[in-house]
This record gives sequence, structure tokens and C-alpha cells, in this order.
Amino acid sequence: MIVENKPGASGMLGNDLVAKAPGDGYTVLLGITALVQIPSLYKRVPYKLSDLTPVSQTAKSADLIMVPRSSGIKTLADFVKEAKADPAKFNFGSYGNATSSHLNGEQFKMKAGIDLTHVPYQGSGPEMAAMLGGQLASAFVDATGAYPHIKSDKVTILAITGQQRHPALPDVKTLGELGYSGFEANGWFGFFLPASTPQPIVDKLGAELAAIVKQPEISKRLSDMGLIPVGSTPQEFRAVLDKDAAHWKAIVDAARVSVE
Repeated sequence: MIVENKPGASGMLGNDLVAKAPGDGYTVLLGITALVQIPSLYKRVPYKLSDLTPVSQTAKSADLIMVPRSSGIKTLADFVKEAKADPAKFNFGSYGNATSSHLNGEQFKMKAGIDLTHVPYQGSGPEMAAMLGGQLASAFVDATGAYPHIKSDKVTILAITGQQRHPALPDVKTLGELGYSGFEANGWFGFFLPASTPQPIVDKLGAELAAIVKQPEISKRLSDMGLIPVGSTPQEFRAVLDKDAAHWKAIVDAARVSVE
């Protein structure tokens, strides 16, 4: 197996390479959530989402809403109350413009009726460093980026996105549990093949990948990274993609987020 990293344009370069590759099962894409967000954010995309076929969802993640421990804020309700009382005092960090954390932050602003200035960073690492350094009033941080610091005495985690609580943070409630609907979508990693790939090849690779993810050592490795192992069928992954594409488009349209 040869792994070829194709960074750039929110992953579009790598996505395009696989979308236009022969459908023989030998060129595989490991994609992320941005794959279903891109069509709503960019005016020009060199491929269509239908040019790729889902194989298996490997793992999912979530964004954590956190504030500096020094702020004295202990609950999400307290955060919203203080943000309404003094908007100029509050901002929110994300791990990049038009990323899931940015979109989740924009939706939370609308749902909570608060105004937070968006501060984008080049990845969750720099974002988390800014939070630990007290440079942010709040942040939506990916669980994988925050994982080494979730027990830090410098931050307070107020809530988490997704349908369920994170196994490593059983006491942190989801936004849904706290009365904010519309944050059920998780971030994810998953494998794709060119749409021209015969279904038997898709099904065979999907079964193999799902079995690998469910091996104890692989599941543990993913968990240790702050991810939640999945290992789905192609059909199950397709359902996630269809639901998520509509979910993110609604936020992009409502918040008027765009990327030039």
C-alpha cells in the first residue's frame, strides 16, 4: 500500500484525484467531514460528490465547547447569560474558517441568540494552544485535538456536539441534552472509491475495513486518539452522508458562510 498525502483546498485535491481514478478498487480515498460540506461552501468544485462512492465510516469525532477555567464559567447556561450581558467580551475560536467547528459555532450563536466574534486558527493544535494560553473566551475544539488536554485545569468543557456523549467524557452533556437541537452531526473519517467501482468490490472492501476497525488493537488506537471507532457498511455510511450533507448546507445557508 502506498499512502499519498494530497493536502490543499479543504481536501479537494485528494478528493478529485480519487473521483477521477479508475474504478478498479486500487485507488482509495480516506476522506473527512469536509467532503459533504464543500459543495455548499465553494462555488467551483472540480468533481461531484456523486463521483465517489462510500465504502466504510471508520471513526467519528465531535467538537467540545470550552472556556478558560479562569473565566469562572461552569455551565453552558452561565456562558450564554454572560455572553448576552457583555457581547464585546466574548469570542469563539475554531480550527479553521468554514470547518465543522466554525459552522457549529455559527449555529450555536443563532440558536442561543448571542453574538460571538469568530477567531479561526490553522488547525486544532494552534487553537487549543490559544485556549490554554487564555487568548480565547471560548472555543469549539475537535475532540482529537483537545484529547491530551481534556483533564487540564486550565479549561472547562461545557458541552459536546453529536448524538451521544463521548466515552472519555461521560459527564459532559451533549448540546441536545442541554436544550439545543441541531448539533447531532458528528465529524467523521471514512473510505471512498470512485463511483465507477463495481459494487462487489465496494462491498468486499467495506467488509474488510469494518472488520479491521473492530479489531481490539485498532479500536484502542482510534480511542486513544480521541475518536469513536465505527466500522460501517457502505449502505450505513451512505445514510450518514445524505443526512450530513443536508445538515451542513442548512447551516451554511442560514449563517451565510462562504469560501472565496
